[in-house]
Amino acid sequence: MTLSTKQDRDHIVISGMSVEAPGGIESPASFWSALAESKELISPFPRDRGWPIDDLLSVSRHDGWGKVSDAGGFLDGAAAFDPAFFGITQREAIAADPQQRVGMRVAWQALENSGINPGALDGADAGCFIGASPMEYGPRAAEVNPYSGHRAVGLASLSVAGRISHSLGLTGPSMCVDSACASSLSALHLAATAVRGGECEWALAGAVCVMGSPLAFYEFAKNNALSTDGHCRSYADDATGTLWGEGAGVVLVEHESRARRLGHRIYGRILATCTNHNGKGRPILVPRAHAQERLVRKAIDIAGIDPADVGMVEGHGTATRAGDPAELTALQNTYGAAGSSPLLGSVKSNAGHAQAAAGLLGLIKLLLAGQHGYIPPSLFSENPTTKVDWDRSSLRLATKLQPWEPNNGVRYGAVSSFGAGGSNAHAIIAMPVREESDDF
Repeated sequence: MTLSTKQDRDHIVISGMSVEAPGGIESPASFWSALAESKELISPFPRDRGWPIDDLLSVSRHDGWGKVSDAGGFLDGAAAFDPAFFGITQREAIAADPQQRVGMRVAWQALENSGINPGALDGADAGCFIGASPMEYGPRAAEVNPYSGHRAVGLASLSVAGRISHSLGLTGPSMCVDSACASSLSALHLAATAVRGGECEWALAGAVCVMGSPLAFYEFAKNNALSTDGHCRSYADDATGTLWGEGAGVVLVEHESRARRLGHRIYGRILATCTNHNGKGRPILVPRAHAQERLVRKAIDIAGIDPADVGMVEGHGTATRAGDPAELTALQNTYGAAGSSPLLGSVKSNAGHAQAAAGLLGLIKLLLAGQHGYIPPSLFSENPTTKVDWDRSSLRLATKLQPWEPNNGVRYGAVSSFGAGGSNAHAIIAMPVREESDDF
């Protein structure tokens, strides 16, 4: 666990960020506009990736399979990349998983957002922790083709962080984190731990998800856990399953003293990050309310705050029949029982489930909400699930854009992500109110 309490004199802070999301979102500003305006960023399947669209849309013909809708959250610029800019050859770039290429681009943007010149970092004592899961991409590696010799690095998810560190010249710890949908907050946890422990002076923490194949749609169609209508109805009573999406985000993590010395903008203080696992028992894909509740309680204890101070909870919200009720139970028993009225939502309702990058998109949503002083609505929240008793706690869904009042000059928020392999992650962030207007 990462320990940071109010008594710490030098918090670990987030002082730079970047994001790419479906719907052509390529900056925090455009991301915030979409969230504040309740935009749904879903589109039909891309027709330029060589996917077997006709077969995919007709899998329900097989006995026991669910329906696949022609919908998802897809990055417009997944294939856009300038190899020469990052010092690699055209052939090497083509052979590389697009998650590596998008990750390099978003990491560069996060550095620029913080005011750091990415081209002047060779030898920097900086870490890189990136959440990513393996995706099918390109021809088979076990054959002779024009890209043989580049596939060992090009297909390895470990190379997402390695590419970033190599292209920038970072010499601190560099690793890819794969704990499924908990990957990105787990990467944040490791980055904050490394900076606090002196393993590196500062670090990049992030995640990326670009689907090289429709594997996830096939898998969840077989499990009847996909949305049947092409919407991700997080926490809604008419939710039928999740909807897959893509995304990428990177934040810069450093000590607050360093950020202030260098004039970096402080988006938030990391009061606590925690990870745990469901343990043995029910099937590995099934979430556990008790494990999530245990995680949240531990994070609150580490943060050293009154849970009633937390005004916004960015949840996981996969819109699955098992996932949402389990998560809501854990949140009702913790933040919902604290005596305040925290508002809950999920960015998945806007952009689909970005898998390994889901937690990072949620974190950036939380940071932007804290910076702007408004909690954005969660789509489809007008029809909350009846699988939990909402009257037993004060937890409520965010149904509209509304002001977020600070508590003694600080807004406190939390973000969760839970992985299909049983891993869970949670973070509590304090966002000091800025007097000046920020241009994102």
